[in-house]
Amino acid sequence: MAQRELMISRREGTGKSIARRLRRSGRIPAILYGGAAPTSITVNPRDVLRLIHGHAGTTQLLNLTFERAADGAERAADGAVGDGGNRMAIIRDMQFDPVSENLLHVDLQEVSMDRAITVTVAVHAVGEASGVKNQQGILSLVLHELQISCLPGQIPEQIDADVSALEIGDVLTVAQLTPPPGVLIVNDPGQAVATVSPPRAEETPEVAAVAVTATPAEPEVLTERKPKEEAAEAGKKEREKK
Repeated sequence: MAQRELMISRREGTGKSIARRLRRSGRIPAILYGGAAPTSITVNPRDVLRLIHGHAGTTQLLNLTFERAADGAERAADGAVGDGGNRMAIIRDMQFDPVSENLLHVDLQEVSMDRAITVTVAVHAVGEASGVKNQQGILSLVLHELQISCLPGQIPEQIDADVSALEIGDVLTVAQLTPPPGVLIVNDPGQAVATVSPPRAEETPEVAAVAVTATPAEPEVLTERKPKEEAAEAGKKEREKK
């Protein structure tokens, strides 16, 4: 992983009022962990956002440089002289305003280049799954990030997951991934990374029920007489003759 530069300044005092004053001046409070004690610092939020913009993973190796005054001494935002020198660190946490989405605070962790650390990196699907190409299946990336352990200088930009052999119903697991040399994946080996599911069934439009109109029975023909009526009429005429 390429090292990126971030300018920092020492910070005196803590609290909401100091944090608000810093933000009004174009800087934000931050904490640098990993030394003998946490160090209160400030950073330019635009510099941090520029570093993480377009970066696939959540971990980057940063070369921290303390801001220096014109006389060459390290100087905090309030003008106090400090000591230190360059530090190697990673971003551990960032806090954003839920409404404005402005960056409010950054947690940095100092690292030693010869000591392994555990960080989070992105998973990147490589290839076209056979079940998608030949069977119109749907590829789902179940795991988007991985926990890995390695030296700071070996942190990869991402971990590639080759999905090209996946058929419908297949599952690619953590154990099937091939991390770069020197990188150990911490996740459960049986954890699913990607899978191919069957295509969604096409919705069949409902066929409108056709109303069946019953054919009305033909009315009786009034001129036609039923056998019983004809017999009664014949008997009546016979009696009248008598």
